[in-house]
Amino acid sequence: MDFRIMGFDSPLFHTLHHMMDLHEDGDNKNNPNAASRTYVRDAKAMAATPADIKEDSKSYVFVVDMPGLKPGDIKVQVEEENVLLISGERMREEEKEGAKYIRMERRVGKLMRKFVLPENANRDCITAVCKDGVLTVTVEKLPPPEPKKPKTIEVEIC
Repeated sequence: MDFRIMGFDSPLFHTLHHMMDLHEDGDNKNNPNAASRTYVRDAKAMAATPADIKEDSKSYVFVVDMPGLKPGDIKVQVEEENVLLISGERMREEEKEGAKYIRMERRVGKLMRKFVLPENANRDCITAVCKDGVLTVTVEKLPPPEPKKPKTIEVEIC
């Protein structure tokens, strides 16, 4: 789509037009350092998905707003051994015949957040509960390592 045809000839629209024309795999021959569409989409999704992180003595708790998503539409996974990935996608409602939108302000599209888990996070004990559009992911902490006891060596007398 050429924005100049529509009367939008500003540098901002030129940049948006360029970003929309990027190849999906990011292999742009003109500019190999250009971001891929997937990267741009994921960056927007992460910026638009609010989250809180809490820590107590036994766990880390990630609270993420996931409005309009059913629990089955939300994916919680651990990547690269220490990155917690929370994602989902909210689809636009189908328009019914005879009805049209006057204004659309609610967000549709991909929701996503990534968090680097601390060293003491137990990646085998992760639970996720979704209630009223709020996802709560709890990651238990590993028990603290036992302090090393000094090793006693018997001294022989020759």
